[in-house]
Amino acid sequence: MSFTDKMLKEGALADKVIVVTGGGSGLGKSMASYFLELGAKVVITSRDIEKLKLTAQELTQRTASQCYPIACDVRHYDQVEQMLEEVLQKFGKVNVLLNNAAGNFISPTERLSSNAFDTIIDIVLKGTKNCTLAFGKHWIKEKQKNNVVLNITTTYAWTGSGYVVPSACAKAGVLALTRSLAVEWAKYSIRTNAIAPGPFPTKGAWDRLLPGDLKQQFDLTKRVPLKRVGEHQELANLAAYLVSDFASFINGEVVTIDGGEWLQGAGEFNILEQIPEPMWDALAKATGKK
Repeated sequence: MSFTDKMLKEGALADKVIVVTGGGSGLGKSMASYFLELGAKVVITSRDIEKLKLTAQELTQRTASQCYPIACDVRHYDQVEQMLEEVLQKFGKVNVLLNNAAGNFISPTERLSSNAFDTIIDIVLKGTKNCTLAFGKHWIKEKQKNNVVLNITTTYAWTGSGYVVPSACAKAGVLALTRSLAVEWAKYSIRTNAIAPGPFPTKGAWDRLLPGDLKQQFDLTKRVPLKRVGEHQELANLAAYLVSDFASFINGEVVTIDGGEWLQGAGEFNILEQIPEPMWDALAKATGKK
């Protein structure tokens, strides 16, 4: 058994219709692919319909389950409503919303324009709000049971982080939305949870965030106690479990999957890991400890 193995049994998501925003590439594509393997019907959305069509064709052929592409800019509520209506016309229902669409800039905040700041807030926070509100209103109106909203947030949502301030602000809002609605909407049979991933490199996103040789200069494995980055299947396993009926008593939870990265950064003395063994011996001798 390996951590890259697939976790849930065959058919675990059968009869579920799942919408994945930002599902045309990267982590969204990986999660959508595993949902399909487990028997779900999956709708992937983003602004780029051509990329979506190619991804949907690839995933349908690979998994023998139906993947359906719909163009939608989650920043606009009317487009989200249209996307939801198309899902209902196609499949008759929807059970799960995975809010995965995101954007980010790595930059000193004073170098960002107001528009750049707004772009991240609009995609991450406003987009998550738009989709969650539209789907939630539908489920409540129809009195549908066993619905799930799964949000993708980040560990710096609760600590903050320099150089990604728009993302930190937006993801903090997503975190508050997750926990708030978990309480308010549970009575409507809607579970609301989130995942806070650590480093799960994807070709497009990581090339944009760390272009050129920056990936070598900022070796992410050095920031993770387990000394590696995450594999996409690990995240897909967790997401599939949280949207499945096996997780029916999990509500309002934010699951961190980062190999201990944020805890290493949070501990005041964790930097002492860099001290070599001979220096520890010298320190012990100097302080009289054995």
